[in-house]
Amino acid sequence: MNPRELFDQTTFECSRLITQRYSTSFTLGIKTLDHKFHMPVYAIYGFVRYADEIVDTFHDQDKEKLLARFKKDTYESIEAGISLNPVLHAFQLIVNKYKIGLDLIEAFLHSMEMDLDFKTYDDSKYHEYIYGSAEVVGLMCLKVFCEGDDAEYERLKGPACKLGAAFQKVNFLRDIKSDYEERGRVYFPGVDFNHFDKIIKKHIEEDIQKDFDDSLVGIEQLPDGAKLGVKVAYLYYQKLFDKIKGLPAETITRTRIRIPNSKKISLLIGTYFVNKLGIS
Repeated sequence: MNPRELFDQTTFECSRLITQRYSTSFTLGIKTLDHKFHMPVYAIYGFVRYADEIVDTFHDQDKEKLLARFKKDTYESIEAGISLNPVLHAFQLIVNKYKIGLDLIEAFLHSMEMDLDFKTYDDSKYHEYIYGSAEVVGLMCLKVFCEGDDAEYERLKGPACKLGAAFQKVNFLRDIKSDYEERGRVYFPGVDFNHFDKIIKKHIEEDIQKDFDDSLVGIEQLPDGAKLGVKVAYLYYQKLFDKIKGLPAETITRTRIRIPNSKKISLLIGTYFVNKLGIS
């Protein structure tokens, strides 16, 4: 391995560590992808995770300034093909290799900027935010999975967006308490946190389930090396969603709902045997 290859590999390892530290479920899903997709997806996750941390974590810092610098550094690294920030270097390698559009990156960073300013969302801003914060992340991964097959990418774009939207809306339900109490945000349009009841919850759940249903056809058509990993993520979020659906509205406004790691691992193993080996 020459010095440049060592540098590149080390930056990918940094993104893998970030993924492992921040998301058990995402790490488990990546492990079921074909090995060639591991580092590219780690690189995408590392990028979006760090951008998200700027707006959600560093309350004692000038978040607007930090995000603007991160955005500037992102575009400069993509153009130059190098960055001394390991997260951005790994990300730009994947952006340039798989020709991930700058429009997807811009939409994502715009949603992060929205988190600095918006506390409540109308329908338009809600869909704009979900597209940028979640759907385009799925599209970045889809670019990797399709490996330059533009026709396949275009065919699977719609279901990929639906899956990203479903995941994000489940996150909104799961985190509704912390988003409101720690950040003053309510993402669901027209929803008052202090009057969140079973009728509102049911309406949101019906919308989420439709996104899940619409995404499934795309998952089944993914390339073989990607299908299992995405299916694991789908089933994990569906299980989390089912748990949320079974709880009263007042419960999810009081506590964050989780799936224990032991159940995540059991789900991973079960999905592997059903999908990979054909055992039911």
